[in-house]
Amino acid sequence: MSGILSGKKGIIFGALDENSIAWKTAERCHAEGAEFILTNAPVAMRMGEINKLAEATNSEVIAADATSMEDLRNLFEKATEKFGKLDFILHSIGMSVNVRKGKHYTDLNYDWLTKGWDVSAVSFHKVMKTAWDMNCMNEWGSILALTYIAAQRVFPDYNDMADNKAYLESIARSFGYFWGKERNVRVNTISQSPTPTTAGQGVKGFGGFLALADEVSPLGNATAEDCANLCVMMFSDFTKRVTLQNIYNDGGYSNTGVSEGLVKGFNQED
Repeated sequence: MSGILSGKKGIIFGALDENSIAWKTAERCHAEGAEFILTNAPVAMRMGEINKLAEATNSEVIAADATSMEDLRNLFEKATEKFGKLDFILHSIGMSVNVRKGKHYTDLNYDWLTKGWDVSAVSFHKVMKTAWDMNCMNEWGSILALTYIAAQRVFPDYNDMADNKAYLESIARSFGYFWGKERNVRVNTISQSPTPTTAGQGVKGFGGFLALADEVSPLGNATAEDCANLCVMMFSDFTKRVTLQNIYNDGGYSNTGVSEGLVKGFNQED
């Protein structure tokens, strides 16, 4: 199969169902000629439809808890047995028990905080450390994680996920320096518009997030398909010297103060 990812091999973490960005990215990677292993935590795999995606993309599914070094070692061993060295990794994982349980940010359960922090951010370090220790990335490979602008700005109902995303982005920069300097591998994050994935819709007031961002963004919200296309480009050789970046895929929201429509909504005289 020809395409800009023809011949490239990788691992995609986090595909749950057809609404997930990882799912859309897997479809686009397959269409562009890539081969990959799909992985998710065993509990997530029981909740989702990953086997349907695997069949459509001719991919193998290997269960792995991304917080478990043992599971990650097993995953990367099987991936390298199948493909040799890898060209790309997508980390599309995020979870907050405090959000799920409706705990306010001023009254966090710290055990739940630690769990969400491990799943959403530290797992990215664990994924990269496993790949680093096994030296299983090709030169000019690409490692990506998905994030959100709440890492930089206040979105009250995003809760401790904002802290998780801030830490995720810091890990990308810090580990990404060594990946670039010593292995010629790039590490980036994509800050996506609010997207109606299964996880995203679990955030209190998500509909408001979505509507506000779409109004403020000059180009409107980026869809899951838009993010998948950007992931493909970041995995390709066209972006081989883009690294340590947090790339906003948000229709211009991150650089827009207010929109005309938003102002008019508050200006009753007009």
